[in-house]
Amino acid sequence: MVRPRVLILAEDCNPEWPSLPIVGYNYARALGRAADITLVTHVRNRANIEAARDMTGPVAYIDTEWLAAPMYRLARALRGGDQVAWSTSQIMAYLPYLAFEHQTLRQFRQRLARGDFDLIHRITPMSPTLPSPIAGRTRQPFVIGPLNGNLDWPAAYGGEQRREKERLRALRGAYRVLPYARRTWRRADCVLAAFQHTIDDLTAADPARIVPFPEIGIDPAIFHARGRRPAFSGPGPFRFLYAGRLVPYKLPEAAVRAFATSPALAGHRLSIIGDGPERPRLEAMVAEAGAGDRITFEGRKSQAEVADAMRAADAFVFPSIRELGAGVVIEAMACGMVCLVADYGAPGALAADGRGIAVPLRPLEELIVDLRAAMDRCVTDPAPLGAMVARAQTHAARFDWDEKARYTAQIYDALLSGRPVAGFDAYA
Repeated sequence: MVRPRVLILAEDCNPEWPSLPIVGYNYARALGRAADITLVTHVRNRANIEAARDMTGPVAYIDTEWLAAPMYRLARALRGGDQVAWSTSQIMAYLPYLAFEHQTLRQFRQRLARGDFDLIHRITPMSPTLPSPIAGRTRQPFVIGPLNGNLDWPAAYGGEQRREKERLRALRGAYRVLPYARRTWRRADCVLAAFQHTIDDLTAADPARIVPFPEIGIDPAIFHARGRRPAFSGPGPFRFLYAGRLVPYKLPEAAVRAFATSPALAGHRLSIIGDGPERPRLEAMVAEAGAGDRITFEGRKSQAEVADAMRAADAFVFPSIRELGAGVVIEAMACGMVCLVADYGAPGALAADGRGIAVPLRPLEELIVDLRAAMDRCVTDPAPLGAMVARAQTHAARFDWDEKARYTAQIYDALLSGRPVAGFDAYA
């Protein structure tokens, strides 16, 4: 297969920044090993990309700070920081992102016209609410995604939604009438979409052009199970782990309260990795339960440190109630952990088919009861867990960035050969 020449659009692409920027960076870097890419990203990423020195192919930097910087400051003021109110952040990102693509088109118009590229692939932003002005305006096939979005707030968790400052979530559907929205999905030649909750949102896209494709991935050099003892083997004590931002929607409260109130878990340990506005509440809960000797707060860690902690622990407890991608669950699976998650959104989909323990999403007090019972069973009846971990590790291997890039290259080949992409369902 001839390596295609691909113009990669990735406004968020940074090896040092968590969440979307590092996902965009890892995907772009892997695509550079499967295709001849030119990366277009924002100038704010320049220092870290150049310091890493491992991006294959040329990189072009687009400077829209004249608009992006004041809009970011406004968003931060409205959000009260950068930990909560994600919907507000997305609304404030709309105009800066349009400026990014318009400037990209001006810079590359001549090269696109003379055929220097075979395809265009926008990999970030990954929200369906941020359209692409470039879609359909060039002769090259246009690929967009992976996209992820459209997961409703559970009705029973209005308090958490208020603490997340997500009142503007009610306006989300308005994106469909904004400039470029419908045109993006009608003109895209292929839409990569994560999980069914996102596919259901793409009503303007031709279903034959949608390919199931989660945005999450793992670096197997970091996240692996080599050298660890099997989960819940030996006499214990056993270790439970939560890793993630300490924000309301991730519901670390459920993990802390379930563990702290279980007599069966009295001789075991729970580690909390991460930080955020919920930490004072959580620390007060631990102190009130007298569980400070069993529940420890370890703050933020690097990816390598998180991976080490995962290999040293037995179970990953992640009761997030509105998780779109849940890359951390795949990382935990790759590290040989038993995963206990809320059965909603991406975590429930990843833990399906016996790959993890998916606790039904019920109101908070009932969820805590169910989660505590699941944690207790890990300690009292560990026999079935070995097969579960094996299934999870096999599943996680499919999310190796290089595997995902090779799969993407097959999609490129189909588009350039005029073949349909409807049959690509490896991640369905």
